[in-house]
Amino acid sequence: MAHSQFDLLRQRRFVPYFIVQALGAFNDNVYRQAIIGLLIFLGASTRERALYAMLAPAVFILPYFLFSALLAGQVAEKLEKQRLIVITTTMEIAIMSLAAVGFLLQNMPLLLVALFCTGVQSTLFGPVKYSVLPSILKPEELTGGNGLVEMGTSISILLGMITGGLIFQLAGSHGPQAAAGAIVALAIVGNLMARRIPRIDAGDPTLRVRWNPVPVSLEVMRMARRQPAVRNAMLGVSWFWFFGTLITSQLPAYAEVHLGGAAGSATLYVFALALFSIGVGVGSLLCEKLSARTVEIGLVPVGAFGMTAFVLDLYFARPGLAPVGGLDLAGFLQQPGSLRLVVDLVGIGMFTGVFVVPLFALIQSRTPNSEMSRVFAALNIQNSGFIVLAAVVGLVTQGVLGWTIPHLLLALAIANLLVAVWIFSIVPEFLMRFLSWVLVRTLYRLRLHGIEAHVPDEGPALLVCNHVSYMDALILAASVPRPVRFVMYHRIFAIPVLSWIFGTAKAIPIAPEKEDPALMLRAFDAIDAALADGELVLVFPEGRLTADGEIAPFRSGIERILARRPVPVVPMALRNMWTSMWSRHDSRMRRMRLPRRLRARVEVVAAAPVEGAQASAASLEARVRELRGAAA
Repeated sequence: MAHSQFDLLRQRRFVPYFIVQALGAFNDNVYRQAIIGLLIFLGASTRERALYAMLAPAVFILPYFLFSALLAGQVAEKLEKQRLIVITTTMEIAIMSLAAVGFLLQNMPLLLVALFCTGVQSTLFGPVKYSVLPSILKPEELTGGNGLVEMGTSISILLGMITGGLIFQLAGSHGPQAAAGAIVALAIVGNLMARRIPRIDAGDPTLRVRWNPVPVSLEVMRMARRQPAVRNAMLGVSWFWFFGTLITSQLPAYAEVHLGGAAGSATLYVFALALFSIGVGVGSLLCEKLSARTVEIGLVPVGAFGMTAFVLDLYFARPGLAPVGGLDLAGFLQQPGSLRLVVDLVGIGMFTGVFVVPLFALIQSRTPNSEMSRVFAALNIQNSGFIVLAAVVGLVTQGVLGWTIPHLLLALAIANLLVAVWIFSIVPEFLMRFLSWVLVRTLYRLRLHGIEAHVPDEGPALLVCNHVSYMDALILAASVPRPVRFVMYHRIFAIPVLSWIFGTAKAIPIAPEKEDPALMLRAFDAIDAALADGELVLVFPEGRLTADGEIAPFRSGIERILARRPVPVVPMALRNMWTSMWSRHDSRMRRMRLPRRLRARVEVVAAAPVEGAQASAASLEARVRELRGAAA
């Protein structure tokens, strides 16, 4: 049965949470844009509005530096998460009530105090926002769920900015009252929806909250950096914020100077921002389809290279000033080359979404639940630093060095490529997954049966499968939501590309006892250690590729593994691989192994786990034969 991430939007475990986080992003941006509307309403000068535009982001982001590790991460780890969400949305009601007084009194200092408090509230909610997802979603739903959240956040920010900007235009002289009522009403709705979120257990209810900010901040940063993959995924997420901040901060001036928008009009700016935001939403939603419902970090290089390509094309599409100025939206769309600019802005956003969603899913899937909130608190600190850095880079390159916006875009494209290569070189797993993703998705159309139902979401398990081709491990890795340790014949590690892929994936090399008894002993020790650590291990019990398309008898090594550690065993079978590619089907004719059917349809089937203490080589072989059927 086909599954879709949109199925989550009909389930109570997800919908109230999704609405709460989207409403929070929407209300924050309504408020911030409404303050600009009030400044215009009060007749503030351009200089005063520019001063606010620089001051407001600093006021909002300061709490992330002050309270993320000290308060947010620890509290989010210690408290039951639904209760904490209710507390933070109750805080939002109080803060927006204070802001409402500021609007009614037309008091800017009071509005800035409320904006700081909004930053505090967002700081508290931040670690909960993403640490909740692994508790309410299955591993195979993480990518789709993160895609929905990222899409919801991106669109909510856009709609909030538009709504906040329109309040004073539509309400006229009653603008302050309309803004005050809107932000309080939205906060109340968010709080009511938060009360409908099901209970979510605390990550570490025994955690002792400490109040010295320096050691706590250092501790959470060290905690977040233990695993290289998680550490570099966090760097990738922070780079996403740097990249996005630099792009969106340039859009107001870019729309007027390089798209030809009318001076003083925000129409083309809003249009450009909408294109980027919609692109982020589309890219975020595409991740589940592209990843086949796994945490597919192979998409990260796809996103990074796509971001670079479209930013470069945006530079070449309009490297100088707009040929015609004073345009409205219709006038811009009628200009030569406008379609290319539209596609570039959507493409930048789309590949940005493809880049960041798997990174969030990776952090969630590789971080212990008892540390999740503190790791995301550390990520918030890091993100804040990158956002500030983006603002500084924009000011220095344009204010000091005199760069134009296209020059900045060109530099950003080059920097994005260099950062991507650096991250992928530090953690080869990203590039390994990219190569395997490209190979599998190019050559095959996968159909999965029973994977979600029968492969356990957590804990150790032994997977057993028939062995048909040299691509079997890559196909199975692309089919199982969790990382898998493969037990592979050691000579496969001599095959170019595949050897690097399997080595990076921590495959376990093995040899027959007659060929290399020491290597075989080390392999069994490594298998047991992996199972003891709660990992999935997959073995091909036939011990070799099939020479005739039939399943060979299962060897006794599987029983040796289970005698040492009787974990659950999941029988699996590959169908339609014998005549697809890289099997021994044509070896006697020494035919070059090229695809005989482009995008061949391959099926992976899994059955219910068998208790390890009851499993035998013969019974597992019979079950795999039954699963495979006649489709060799």
